[in-house]
Amino acid sequence: MRSIRIVTDSSSDITTLTNIEFAYAPMKILTAEREFVDNDEINVAEMAEYLAQYKGKSKSSCPNTEDWMCAFGDAEEIFCVTITSGLSGSYNAACTAARLYEEAHPGRRVFVLDSLSAGPEISLAVYKLESLISEGLSFDEICVQISAYLKHTGLTFMLKSLNNFANNGRVSPLVAKLVGIAGICIVGRASEEGTLEPLHKCRGEARALAALITELKERGLQSGRVSIGHCFNEAGAQTLRGMIEKEFPGVQTEIHPFKGLCTFYAELGGILVGFEKM
Repeated sequence: MRSIRIVTDSSSDITTLTNIEFAYAPMKILTAEREFVDNDEINVAEMAEYLAQYKGKSKSSCPNTEDWMCAFGDAEEIFCVTITSGLSGSYNAACTAARLYEEAHPGRRVFVLDSLSAGPEISLAVYKLESLISEGLSFDEICVQISAYLKHTGLTFMLKSLNNFANNGRVSPLVAKLVGIAGICIVGRASEEGTLEPLHKCRGEARALAALITELKERGLQSGRVSIGHCFNEAGAQTLRGMIEKEFPGVQTEIHPFKGLCTFYAELGGILVGFEKM
């Protein structure tokens, strides 16, 4: 019987699977004062509260080669999905680990897939991999099908704060300050190149959620799975879920809270939506 494992970095927000062996390599969130390791022991609420008050530089750190090798374990076939290479070096580190793993274990195989996304879209890929493996497909068939699948998924987002983006130099502090003071929510999507692309500035959550529905329509959501991740905004996620199910009858939706890495980038109140599209 084949020994198979699905592996991601911690941006997937998944810690375990029911039917397939699973492991993740933890990301880290760093400031000049503290380090948060995005593993099972992380206190996400404490981290979020600390970062909301922190005024200095902050950044995320991807898993290193050793972290990935540890996550690979002793499996014969490994399917690895990483956060977009447009935001992190996680993909490159995973590719290096895959090469070393295959050299150390002749005959074993590792497939590394750059999601060009984050959070809920990665979780959709993981659940699809779980289904493909359960069907008994060959390693090569699974590689082809999961690569094709990600061409028919997408990610949209609503952010209420850009403080951490500003603190690690990804947006200007002035833009971040305006978003926070004016009650503006940023609505956008993951681009084809794997970067986060802001599209709309909406005053208030209600307008932002409506803009998310518009984005989902325009990007091809009709049916299938929708994964909603949130940063301490269960109410907003539930409201969005109801709007999605009303607008797109027949979709299968799930809601989950973010772990550390997605909390760092989405910040308090943020919502990310992964979805299947036509």
